[in-house]
Amino acid sequence: MSHASTSGLVSGELVRLNVQVADKADALRQAAALLTAAGCTRAGFEASMTRREAASETYLGKGIAIPHGMVDERDLILNDGIAVLQIREGVVWNGAQIAHLVVAIAARSDAHIGILRRLTRLMQDEARLARLARTDDPAEIIAALNGEEVSAPAGELATDFAQSFDWVIDYPSGLHARPATEWAETARRFVSRIRVRHAAEAADGRNMLSLLQLGLRAGDAVTFSAEGADAADALSTLRVVVTGLSAREKAQAAQAEAKRAATAAAGGWVPPVATAQDDQRVIEGVSAAPGLAIGHLHRLEAAACDIPDVAPGTRIDLAGAADLLHEALARAREQLRALTDDTARRLGEVDAGIFRAQSELLTDPGLVTRVSQYLVSGHGLAWSWNRAVEDTAEPMRRSGNVVLAGRAADLRDVGQRVLALIDPVLARGTPAEPPPGTILIADDLTPTDTAGLDPERVRGIVTVQGGPTSHSAILARTLGLPAVVGAGAALARLNDGAQAIIDGTGGRLYLDPTAEELASAEAWIAGEAAQRTRDAALRALPATTTDGQRVEIGANINLADQAPFALAQGAEGVGLMRTEFLFLERAASPTEEDQYVAYRAMAEAMGDRPLVIRALDIGGDKQVSYLDLPSEENPFLGVRGARLLLRRPELLVPQLRALYRAARDGARISVMFPMITSESELIALRETAERIRVELDAPQIPLGIMIEVPSAALMADRLARHADFLSIGTNDLTQYTLAIDRQNPVLAAEADSLHPAVLALIAATVRGAHEQGRWVGVCGGIAGDPFGAALLAGLGVDELSMTPRDIPAVKAQLRDVAMTGLQALAARALTMPDANAVRALASDPALQGPAAVAVAPALPQVEEA
Repeated sequence: MSHASTSGLVSGELVRLNVQVADKADALRQAAALLTAAGCTRAGFEASMTRREAASETYLGKGIAIPHGMVDERDLILNDGIAVLQIREGVVWNGAQIAHLVVAIAARSDAHIGILRRLTRLMQDEARLARLARTDDPAEIIAALNGEEVSAPAGELATDFAQSFDWVIDYPSGLHARPATEWAETARRFVSRIRVRHAAEAADGRNMLSLLQLGLRAGDAVTFSAEGADAADALSTLRVVVTGLSAREKAQAAQAEAKRAATAAAGGWVPPVATAQDDQRVIEGVSAAPGLAIGHLHRLEAAACDIPDVAPGTRIDLAGAADLLHEALARAREQLRALTDDTARRLGEVDAGIFRAQSELLTDPGLVTRVSQYLVSGHGLAWSWNRAVEDTAEPMRRSGNVVLAGRAADLRDVGQRVLALIDPVLARGTPAEPPPGTILIADDLTPTDTAGLDPERVRGIVTVQGGPTSHSAILARTLGLPAVVGAGAALARLNDGAQAIIDGTGGRLYLDPTAEELASAEAWIAGEAAQRTRDAALRALPATTTDGQRVEIGANINLADQAPFALAQGAEGVGLMRTEFLFLERAASPTEEDQYVAYRAMAEAMGDRPLVIRALDIGGDKQVSYLDLPSEENPFLGVRGARLLLRRPELLVPQLRALYRAARDGARISVMFPMITSESELIALRETAERIRVELDAPQIPLGIMIEVPSAALMADRLARHADFLSIGTNDLTQYTLAIDRQNPVLAAEADSLHPAVLALIAATVRGAHEQGRWVGVCGGIAGDPFGAALLAGLGVDELSMTPRDIPAVKAQLRDVAMTGLQALAARALTMPDANAVRALASDPALQGPAAVAVAPALPQVEEA
């Protein structure tokens, strides 16, 4: 809902300087007389303002009062107008409140909203307020209230406090939300007033939003100053914090540059003309699902929700509304704290800072002030909150400053959270269907959102948040949609309908592509399609090498209705069915019967082909709120996988009963337990499974394990004595081996499963399993990369399971080479110094068979999770 322009509401005839008043009543009388004389109000408006004073508070704070009439007496207003009395000596307003500027508002609708917004911002600039309270130039007051940006008088700068220090911004990305939050948090630890000045503009050091409004860029000179009892301590601490963040900011910028270089080396589409590092047309994110697509941007937003207001004249319970707002803000902060903790565990501290910054937005006093003023004006709480958020966010979005635009998106997001707590009926609705040819932009996507996308309409996905191995990323790969996640605040400035190129492999979005770039991308897409067509013609053939060695090929799918597509792509079975999808995105655990139906449906869809079902893998990056899992400092090293199943029999037993019932009814299934770290865990799980099997009179089924931690890989020979097969989850194995959180976008490029240390653990697993006569599979992301699949086959892996769309290319690669050559190649890979050196082996002649399948060493893939 838009508001009228404030321009022109304040004119010279309505501003009086150095007014002498006897008291508050006299101030109201003089202000009303000005409005009536200017033809804005009828006689009687003074009485209406007096009644408003008796009904509600109109003192805004910091010397500003905003008297106005009763809502149900708007018939007294003839034309919108604002009268200003400058009272240099001050007038007692209520109690100890002293008003120096009385801004009397006559508005028939919402024309005064801009004035209120401007006043709230002015309250952050005490120096300017002080000038306005004593200026001899009415134009200065008119400009301030009409929203014009007025710099300080010639030769006059925003002043600094007595104690100060200077610094030059050396953060490569300037001051954005995360460091601004840390500046403000540090400042609030001290009682002193703290000011940050850049040229003629100053900000409250305690207010993150105020700091961001300075628009600081790398190279800008700033002055930190403080006044108060602990000013010296405050400044010395701020200096340490501010300068200490430089190393982190520079490291993150360097990592981003390294990521760009790694993407270029990895193959895939490259623009015909190299883009500059700071090219605003290129938005960097994290590769989540490979591929290239051309489309038009479409922002996925909830269906519009009209926020109703109370009927004019309705008496507002200001105390009750204030209590409800306070409770909603407190609950929102609690939710954001929980979300911050969860994100820190899953994605790392960098991404968690997004939600800390959102929580910081709720501490902005200007926001609550706006809400209060709308309430005082006779509006309902939900309407007032939504309007206050929009009043704050929209100018930020239109500012042209990427950082501020990102904060506008954050503010709207957190605003929606609070709105739903004020009135659950106003919770965000179901998004509208995107138009055909869409590159979808969203803050984040749930698995339900992603699974519901129509590939005929959506060509790619770009999200502000999210991790490269989230369930949404996995689903995007299943759907064959290029996906880029963690693209951040830059997405807030994009316009719907604009053309773009999404490079899911490189993790980039190219805006406003040139004709040359479009032609190049179209040619690359056509070439990929032609290659897929060639592969598809032979996808039903087995993956048998030229010297007669066969590698089994399975699909990673979750639902029975995905089976026909997997089989059509050449899958010979299912190597991984993730059962946590039955638990996620619902309000309560699925019953035994729910699970039985799902497993039976999948088995029937696969016929007599092998079906490997993974027992519930919850914990780590997969949290389920209704399970009341304990809060852990590091859930990846806590109670997850097998540890959780053994501690929560109410989860394990119904699942095993459902699985054995399905087997008893003819399903050809195998079951594997996740995150095994010791023999004792596996033995305990097998004992429980055997008790249930006997109880149900069900047949024996193969029971295997996931190898996801180094200890399991090193003990593979002993674990294989108790397991019927071993399946390696390379994503988890990589993060535990390299000590890299696989959900952390900053480190994503380094979490490469082809690191020689990871390959060595895979080789150890294969040796240990084969000694006991057990087969070994890989269901991690590198199994779906033709080059990665070739190396795994050379290491002795018996079965590879992947996203269905990857199957034709992997089969084609394996059919085109000799196993002896792959074994030699794998042996060389184990001697390489790092993952980049391993990927450089993609050009080895051992991979260039008769069909010469193009095998580009892709970036780390995501699959098992």
